[in-house]
Amino acid sequence: MKNTRSPVLLGPATTVPPGLHRHADHWATEPIAARLGKSVLPKRILLVDDDPWVRKLVRGYLEQAGFAVTVAATGEEALAEFRARPPDLIVLDLMLPGTDGLEVAREIRRSSAVPIIMLTARSTEDDRVRGLELGADDYVIKPFSARELEARVRAVFRRAESPPEGPRTAEAAGIRLDLDRREAWVDGRAVNLTALEFDLLAFLVQHPDRAFTRLELLEAVRGSAFSSFERAVDSHIKRLRKKVEPVPESPSRIVTVYGVGYKLSTEGSDAPA
Repeated sequence: MKNTRSPVLLGPATTVPPGLHRHADHWATEPIAARLGKSVLPKRILLVDDDPWVRKLVRGYLEQAGFAVTVAATGEEALAEFRARPPDLIVLDLMLPGTDGLEVAREIRRSSAVPIIMLTARSTEDDRVRGLELGADDYVIKPFSARELEARVRAVFRRAESPPEGPRTAEAAGIRLDLDRREAWVDGRAVNLTALEFDLLAFLVQHPDRAFTRLELLEAVRGSAFSSFERAVDSHIKRLRKKVEPVPESPSRIVTVYGVGYKLSTEGSDAPA
C-alpha cells in the first residue's frame, strides 16, 4: 500500500532558514517507529540552535522519524536541559549566542560521553577539528538536508549500540575492554569513552602492534560518517591518548608509525607520522 503520510514540506512561499535546503525529497521518510514497532521507546535528542526556524523544522522532521526531541536556543539552556534530562544524543549548533557550542561541548564532555553531532556554518578544517577534538562524534555543515541529519543520527546510534564483532573482551598494552558492555579500563582504572572513541580503541586493541593508515582506521569504525575527512582520525587519537597514556605528550601505547599512521604498541615507542 502506498505510504500516505504527509511529508514535511517547505513550500515556495515559505521563508527557508539559511541552514536548511527546501527540496521536498529531503523531508520525506518512513518513520523509525513504524519500522521498528510501536513498543520501541523513542531515543531522546536534544536539539540546540538559536534559529527558531531550524528548531521548528528539524524538530518536526526528527519527531516524524520516530525520535523524541527537546530544544534549546542558547548554550545556557542546553546545559540546563542536559543536566535536568540527559538525552541519548545532542545535535549542537556551534554558533550560539553567549556560551557557544564549543564551550557547551567542552562542559558536557567533563561528565558525559553522550554522542554529539555538530551543526556548523563554519566550513574550515580547523573549526571542524576543534569540535572533533572536544569530543564531537560527527558534524554537519550548513546548509544541510534533514534527511542527511537523520542518517547521521542513526549512524551515531548504531555505533553506540552495536558491540564490535569478535570476542566479548579484548586486552593489550594495559588496556582491557568489555566489548558487550562497552566499558574500558587502563591499568585497572575505568575510563569514559565516547562511542566512536570506544570503537576506534577496540579496533586497535584487537590488532596490537599492527600499523594502520588513517583511511583504514576510518573504514574500521562501522557506521562512521567522517566524509573522508582523514584528519578527524588525528583528533580522536589525540583525545584517546589523553585517556589511555601515562604521558599523552609522549605516547607509549597509541603510537605513530612514520609514513603510515598509527598502531597500538605493546612495546612503547613513538615516531612522527
